[in-house]
Amino acid sequence: MKKILLLSVFLFAGWGLKAQTLPWSQRMANTAIHIWKDSLPGTNWSYDQGIVLQGLQSVWQQSAKSEYFSYIQKSMDRYVGADGSIRTYKAKDYTLDNILSGRSLLFLNQVSGTGKYYKAASLLRKQLDEQPKTPEGGFWHKKRYANQMWLDGLYMAEPFYAEYASVYHEDADFDQIADQFIRMEQHARDSKTGLLYHAWDQSKKERWANPQTGLSASLWARADGWYAMALIDVLPYFPANHPKRAALLAILNRLAEAIQGSQDSGSGLWYQVLDRGGKKGNYLEASASCMFVYTLAKGVREGYLPQKYLPVAQKAYDGIIKNFIETDADGQVNIKGTAGAVGVGGEPYRDGSYEYYTGVKTVVNETKGVGSFMLASVEMERLANQNLGKGKIVLLDSYFNNEHHYDVTGKSIPFHYKWEEQDNNGFSFLGQIFNNYGLHTKTLNEAPDAENLKKAAAYVIVDPDIPKENPDAKYIEEPHITAISNWVKNGGVLVVLNNDTGNAEFVHLNKLMAKFGISFNLNSVNRVVGRNFEQGTINIPQDNAIFKTARKVYIKELSTLQLTNPAVAQLVNGKDVIVATAKYGKGTVFAVGDPWFYNEYTDGRKLPPDYDNFKAANDLVSWLVKQIPQTKK
Repeated sequence: MKKILLLSVFLFAGWGLKAQTLPWSQRMANTAIHIWKDSLPGTNWSYDQGIVLQGLQSVWQQSAKSEYFSYIQKSMDRYVGADGSIRTYKAKDYTLDNILSGRSLLFLNQVSGTGKYYKAASLLRKQLDEQPKTPEGGFWHKKRYANQMWLDGLYMAEPFYAEYASVYHEDADFDQIADQFIRMEQHARDSKTGLLYHAWDQSKKERWANPQTGLSASLWARADGWYAMALIDVLPYFPANHPKRAALLAILNRLAEAIQGSQDSGSGLWYQVLDRGGKKGNYLEASASCMFVYTLAKGVREGYLPQKYLPVAQKAYDGIIKNFIETDADGQVNIKGTAGAVGVGGEPYRDGSYEYYTGVKTVVNETKGVGSFMLASVEMERLANQNLGKGKIVLLDSYFNNEHHYDVTGKSIPFHYKWEEQDNNGFSFLGQIFNNYGLHTKTLNEAPDAENLKKAAAYVIVDPDIPKENPDAKYIEEPHITAISNWVKNGGVLVVLNNDTGNAEFVHLNKLMAKFGISFNLNSVNRVVGRNFEQGTINIPQDNAIFKTARKVYIKELSTLQLTNPAVAQLVNGKDVIVATAKYGKGTVFAVGDPWFYNEYTDGRKLPPDYDNFKAANDLVSWLVKQIPQTKK
């Protein structure tokens, strides 16, 4: 018995030590899927589930650990029927709170292609068409809260609305999306602090509303957090040339300044009532602090906000860890200090006063705190390597690889190895890794020439088309070879991810590769039958110059390489050269005979966990960034 107990102690200690080496985002995610093992809190479709699932989605996209994706899918499948119906959802309630979880439906549809998620998301999208509005077009927060706009509602509805519009080609919706933010700021902004009041009653008749302005009485922190996160999540979907985009960026910058101005100088955190930090009864609040960190960090990373906000976010994040995060005896990470459910009006009546907000009790592992802490943590983790490739561009070819298919709306769209694709065929995980190193991911739809390659630090050519894939296949011709090789000679980093014979174009590609001493063999090795993954295994030695952390990877059905000077082999499997590089002038070339780093084999959903393809993708990007010549200041 003593031996068993001792073994248990050692096993537990080892688990705890491993847990403590994980990033905070994963530690919080592991808490979430542990304490809500069977289902998230509540029996009805709600925003509380939605904010936790947003956090888990962010952690999955940063870690490629399949358990987080599986949990999201399981959570949605508890509600979504095969016909796309949503259990417990009542469209005629017209509550914006019901829209937030629709983001997980959009996500699951894009990753899995399962039609029921699109149908369910379309139900929520239809609600927005019928949602009651103020005379100037602002969404009522709920049908039963007539004429009222709440800051919360912007986060509940607008990121979903914007993503739906972007993915499913409803560009006309962006006008109305922008107007929700613009109208809310016009009505709710406090001229003294720049912060926004929680709610606005257009009729000015509600008991909580100021009879002159229609505003609620207090600057509640989480309300501003919801609004700030809504802005920062909408902007990536907003068309770059939209006439109202500039207005949204201006609102974000004004709000960021106000957020900074209300930060507690000692702790780096924010109080439950933002402008009453020293008043009796007020307290530092976790969820709003996490939301502000998320907004500021993501805003800087995306280029929407200036660098001066990074120290603000870092100080706040350190304060969150110090004041709100604790590890219990079982090694589980918990977040305390999150205010429970908050609103105005209703029964029992909530008057929006200072005493009301500060009287709300805090809860350990409250959903809003758990979800927003995961979001904030991932954003802070994504900043670690930002300066290494900051501001540089990695360009993905969509001219030689230009396959199309029809999406769920019937529109013909590019597919197969695209940054924006989240399903098995896409490069969304590879793209995020490049973004984590500060590079902007762009797509080149035209033939490469000296002018359009000039701004790129790296250029990726993947799986050039053959007629069976694209009847209008474009081939690499002499002008392209000249433009690309001259660009590499001047310092460009070329990444060529080919395919095996029969699935890619070789003759014209090899004319380009001959410049660098590399030739793709017209073969196909590592043939894999079914799920016999070992047939596609390649082991990487510890002293590999490129792959510093990946040891065991999976590559199936690839073409091998033949090399002449200046090319050198970087990964060999038996007698086969798998990966090669070449220095050419000031530039660098990387080549492998497979698209390899696409989602199917990097996102953690298909391969057994002992394969390191995601690590290999991170290793590659880390190495590629080091090959980019440093510009002189």
